[in-house]
Amino acid sequence: MLVESNDKEGAEVYEMIIKQIFQDLQLSPSIKDMRVFVNPDDVVFIIAIKMDKTSEVIRLDEVSAVEFDKETNKTIITIKNEKYLPNILNKLWIEYGRENIYQPNRLLLEIDGKIDNLNEQIIFSPKDNLKKRVYDSIFRIIPEGFRVIRDLSTDDTIAIVCTDELIKEDWITKAQSFVDELAES
Repeated sequence: MLVESNDKEGAEVYEMIIKQIFQDLQLSPSIKDMRVFVNPDDVVFIIAIKMDKTSEVIRLDEVSAVEFDKETNKTIITIKNEKYLPNILNKLWIEYGRENIYQPNRLLLEIDGKIDNLNEQIIFSPKDNLKKRVYDSIFRIIPEGFRVIRDLSTDDTIAIVCTDELIKEDWITKAQSFVDELAES
């Protein structure tokens, strides 16, 4: 982690804040590297975080058995891993409507009709989950009142420029240099 600032004490304080937030959110093992730039004179805060690789997405067929019952004309989903039940329900509710998902018991779901390609539904994406957690940490780290935000994130690097005034082009250039630097590491 590198925290740049024209205020040495401020940089040390920000490093402590970042470490504490990452510890609280248990993010440290998931972060490869980070660059931070704080300038109280220009009123700018730049942060770029490179995330570590995550495991693969979890598909419905990995955590449940899906079959079609011709007699009742229902697609039946038998849950094999209850840990993912909230994710499964959420995805199905979004896709097919909450009123169309019947749950006769804790580990059984039914949907009227035959539904193709249900096995391929992505139930959980560790990468998306990590991104959400990193963004959460960033919004805890950003100085209060810095509501003008520019997101320069790439696939595995999250980069944000924040200020309470108009964002200057050289700040965007600085953030982009952080992103490029982290891409090489």
